[in-house]
Amino acid sequence: MTEKVVKTERPWNVVVWDDPVTPMSVVVVIFKRIFGYSNNKCTQLMLTVHHEGRAVVWAGNRDRAESYCVKLQVAGLQSTIERDE
Repeated sequence: MTEKVVKTERPWNVVVWDDPVTPMSVVVVIFKRIFGYSNNKCTQLMLTVHHEGRAVVWAGNRDRAESYCVKLQVAGLQSTIERDE
């Protein structure tokens, strides 16, 4: 009997970085518009970015991560994607 090993691909994280320019209230609005998260979740993510310098705001497949990253950049936020560890 042979065992089948299923290898799952690690997700890609969309990371938003802190910047000294964008008002915190604007970051919340951008998160809400792009991701459709609740106001509370958007506020928590914004505070993580503010206090820790970065936050993972979404994780999943690479194509979607790249799409979200571009949308965030167009909205004026510094964002990148990285492989989940």
